[in-house]
This record gives sequence, structure tokens and C-alpha cells, in this order.
Amino acid sequence: MPPLPLLLLALASAPASGLTPPPVGPVPAKAQVVESEGAQAPAAQSPAEKEPTAATEPGAADTGTDAVDEPGLEPLEPGTPMVAEDASEQGEATRDAVESESAELEELRALEGAALDPASRSTAEVMQSLRRLGVANPLRMRMLDALDEHTFREDEELPEIPLITDLATFDVGQIQDRYDIPVEMQPLVAQYVQFFQGPGRRWFRKWMSRAARYVPVMHPILEQYGLPKDTVYLAMIESGFSAHAYSWAHAAGPWQFISSTGKQYGLKQDFWVDERRDPIKATHAAASYLKDLKRELGHWYLAWAGYNTGSGRVRRMVERHGTTNFWLLSEERGLAKETKHYVPKLIAAALVAKHPAAFGFNENEFDPEPVLDFDEVQLTDAADLDVVARAAGVPVKVVQDLNPELKRWCTPPATAKKPYTLRLPKGAGTQFADNYKRISPAERLTFRIHKVKRGDTLSQIAETYGTASEAILQMNQLKSARTLRVGGELVIPIPAGKSSGGALATKVAQARRSGVVVRPEDEVPAGTPKGPVAAGPVKKETINGRTRVTYGVMSGDSLWVIANKFNVSVDSLKQWNNLKRRNPTLQVGSTLFVWPDGNTATASVQERGGTVLAKHSVSVAKPAGKAGKVHALAEGETLWSVAQRYGVSVDDIMRWNKIKDHRTLPTGKVLLLSAP
Repeated sequence: MPPLPLLLLALASAPASGLTPPPVGPVPAKAQVVESEGAQAPAAQSPAEKEPTAATEPGAADTGTDAVDEPGLEPLEPGTPMVAEDASEQGEATRDAVESESAELEELRALEGAALDPASRSTAEVMQSLRRLGVANPLRMRMLDALDEHTFREDEELPEIPLITDLATFDVGQIQDRYDIPVEMQPLVAQYVQFFQGPGRRWFRKWMSRAARYVPVMHPILEQYGLPKDTVYLAMIESGFSAHAYSWAHAAGPWQFISSTGKQYGLKQDFWVDERRDPIKATHAAASYLKDLKRELGHWYLAWAGYNTGSGRVRRMVERHGTTNFWLLSEERGLAKETKHYVPKLIAAALVAKHPAAFGFNENEFDPEPVLDFDEVQLTDAADLDVVARAAGVPVKVVQDLNPELKRWCTPPATAKKPYTLRLPKGAGTQFADNYKRISPAERLTFRIHKVKRGDTLSQIAETYGTASEAILQMNQLKSARTLRVGGELVIPIPAGKSSGGALATKVAQARRSGVVVRPEDEVPAGTPKGPVAAGPVKKETINGRTRVTYGVMSGDSLWVIANKFNVSVDSLKQWNNLKRRNPTLQVGSTLFVWPDGNTATASVQERGGTVLAKHSVSVAKPAGKAGKVHALAEGETLWSVAQRYGVSVDDIMRWNKIKDHRTLPTGKVLLLSAP
């Protein structure tokens, strides 16, 4: 993959990157159906002789007229039994699938490290991963149980190729001609075969079940690029053929592309789609990438290693040691352990997957998924997946499974010149085209994109667009009204017309049934700092005989307002706080230093509400080194400058204040300058 460490992966860090609830949009009047059997997307163009350095991290639409007005067509009534599943339940199911498949992949990799390297069982990394899972987490228990499983077991049933019982003496040349990739029975290959037979057996069963769905579709694409068909097993070891697999390194999809490499090979990633997750488009990209790697490095083993760690590292190893023999290079320093294991793991996966019975698997252990087969329809505008599913007469989840690249609950914006191609179950395309134009406008929603600004709340956004807070929350999979992020984008569902309020009401009802309730008192404006916010005068201290006040900026404050509160000038405030801009923007909760003149101003500070100055007041006009001494970090100050000023060491300041990273200290932080 564009790199994915072999040993322990952060099980708790799998993001969240999956499908979000349904933004909805206007539907086109007509849709053109294109039947496809394992349809192939256009090939991603590969850069000629261009080193893929990023991996080191790794038809026309028929517009027509509004079909609702066509004679002889009756609108579909709301509630027509064409979709059996609730949209909110489908959203939860999709998100659960992403989290589950990604977590299982990480669990397998952790177990793989422990099984193939017994010394790693007790390492700090293993223990840390188990601690992250929590004592009661079932995933933790599965890992612990798996570590106690036997690493090898045999089945009695003999297949066409005799059961291989001794890998050490097995002559792989007997079946070499059954593969179009080079296969060798090296010691580490044998260990991986045993791993798939033992601790990794349950995952291999699942991989084989998914392989039945995707391998027949991927094989022709690999052949189109001149690659061996058995290269498909690289996707098996990368993701287990999972479109939803997402790693800690932010690699996604069946071929585990990181963002930069995916873009380099033509995989679109934006607000609407992530084509890394599409099994067909990603296979085109992977085939192009692997073809470039083979051309550059000369041998498939080296190309696979380059897919994992980047071609530059492999090329330098070849030049340094004067050999293209992967097995010799893997004995040298320079390749990560993961990369040294990558090639033997792929060989082992190919050996077992093509002849599972010979390696002790019974066909009853697998539950083959149906081959990926679908119709394609061309959409000329964004469409709500609920509307699409209803017209096609299938559950929303089926539409999502066929279109894993979709990140929202709607298709992307499209036009007649640039339609969006959507997949539907085989045979459903015609029904969709017939029903799609009959759906009443009252059942449709359109949408807009809103970029969150500082101070935005969900209810304010909903009021601006004439929609409902619950619908926004549901469609964007926000956990609560408190989670708005400045700069983030939201899909806003909007009634398409005066008569489409029923569609919005349906979305709100779905949200409430799933537990989404928005109360104004729970809303927090976007950009509000987390934790306690400084407000008004928060501390007074005496420095060299002068009074200095630390002031927390409040809503409505400006430099002019603060200057008038303390009877000082705006220029003085700028100078004291190193504010160089002509009209600086003040952030609520940030702090400013004010040096009021005389006792009168100090008294007025003590009388201002919101702060008990006596509680926070300290005197810093004491000799260096005395207990109780503190310092409020000013803008531009560092621990080193503070240490120099007070005659103490940086290490002491960090120890006394329990500071782990001196680079992230906020302005205004009060530092203890003596041992507590």
C-alpha cells in the first residue's frame, strides 16, 4: 500500500471516514440506464516514467421535460413499499460497517505481528494497543483469545492437489505453472501460510468470501494494463477486499491508497466522493501504479515492495547493494520490517487463495458473496439516495454498497454535459428510470453547501436557509449541536418548493426517531474555545512596583472598549500586547495585559463583575527562587526567556508546571516559578 505498518496499528484511531447521512437534492426529469456486467471505469492515466514519490508516505444524459406532467403517469405515493428500511437506520448501518471492517483489519495486523514474531507479544506496543481497547471491549478479548490459538492445524479432506502437510519439504514448483506471478516457498512465506491457517484463519475466510465478489471484476482490469491476474492478491493483503477499510495512516479502499498517491493516479477526493473506495476505479489506479513500479524496478517482488514503501527507497537499496534479488535485499538494513514481510505475505495469500483445499481449508468455511454486477444510470443533478432507492425498489444500503465512493447521502452535483454515473443492482435500472420521473416534487429536497463561520449555531443556519436543525444534524452525522467546526462544510437540506415541506418533515421525523433532538440551550457557537473561558479581569499582579492586570476578552469587546474600561490608550494596549496590526481582531477568551495607572484604576478593576481578584491575586515582586512566585506568559515569551529573567532553569519550570511540550503553551498561561 502506500505505507501501512505491519505490526501494531492504532486500533482506536480509525477515523471516521465513512458515508455520512443523506444530503438530498433535486432529481433530474429522466435518467438514462446503462447496463454493465462488472463495468469498468475509464483507466486512470499513469505518469510516464514519473516516480510516485507520494507513496513513500503512500455517456450523455437525456434531459427531456418534467415527467410529472406527462400524461398517463401517476405520481408515486409517499410510503410506496419500494424501500423497506429507514434512512437513519441505514446511516448507522453504513457507519458501523466502516468502523467494523477497519477495526478488524487493524486487529488482524496486530495479531499478525505477535504470531510471526513471538518476541513482540510482550512489547510495550502490544500492551498499549490492548489498553486502548479497554478491559471490557470485545475486540480486546478476541485478540487475547486469538493469541492462544494454535498456529497450524490440518483438515482431513484431500482436494485435487494433495493436502500439503509439510511446508518445509513441499516443492512449490509442482504448482508454479498455476500462477502468473513468481511464487517461492521461502521460510517467511511458510510462516505466513501457517498464520493464515491458524491465528488469521477467520480473517482469511472473510477475505475469500469477498474475493468471490471482486476478483472477477478486478482480473480484466489488471489484464488490460498487462499485469499478472494474480496481482489481485495484493488487494487481499492490503484490505481483505474491503471498500470501507481505513487505516491509521489515512489509507482508504481495497487498494489502500493514501490521499496524495490516489490523486496522482486519478482518484478524485472531494466533499462528495472518495474514489479510493471504489473497487473498480481504484483497481485502474493500482494497476497503473504497479505497472510504473515494475517498469522502474524491473521485478515484481521489487514492485510490490515499492508499493508498500515507495520506489525511491527500493531503488536506493538496489543501487547500494548491487542486486535486484529481493530476498538478499531483505537481509540488509534499509527496508522496514513491514516491507520485508510484504512480499512473502502476498505470495502466501496467493498460494492459499488459489488452492485453499491444498492448504487445509474446507469449502464449507467460505460464504462467497455474489459477483459485483450492476446497472448504471446517468444523473444530471444531485439526487437524494432515499429517492433513488425508492425509485429503484431497493434498500438504501444496497445503493450505498454499490457506490462506496459516495461520502454524502446524495449524489454529487451534475449537469447534462457532465452527468454522474450511479450504480444500481442488476435489473433495477429500468425500474428506476420508469419510477424516477413519477416521484412527486413534494417528496424531493434540494440542498446547498454552507461553510461554517465563527459564531454560527445550528439553529441560526437552519433559520437562514428555511430548514430544520434536526435535518442538518442528521444528514451531516453530527453528534450534537456543539460540534460545529469553523471552516467545516455542511449539507443543508432545503425544500424544493412550497409543496415539498413534507419531505423535510420526513427527514426531521427520521432524525428524531434516531434520538436527534436540538435544544437551543445546548448550542455552542462555532469557534468557542473548549474549557473555561477567561472573561473580564482574571488576575492582578505587581511587577517592579507597577500593577498589571490580565484581562480576558469578552463578547462585544474591542481595544477601544477595553481601553476605556481601564482609562488607558488603544496605542498603549497594542504596545503592551505586541499587537502590530492596525485593527487587530480580538478572540473571545484570549487574554490581554493592561497596566492601569495609579490606585484608582486598580480599584475599579477589583469592582468589575465576573472575577474575584483577591482569589487570583499574587505578588511577583519577591526575590527569585522564593516559593509562590508565578509569571503569566506574555505573547512572544518563551520558557527560556522566562527562565533567564527569573534565574531558574527551563527544566525546572517544566517540572514544576507539569509541562510536556513547551511549544504549545498559550499566551497568558500562569507559570509557577518555584517548587510547589
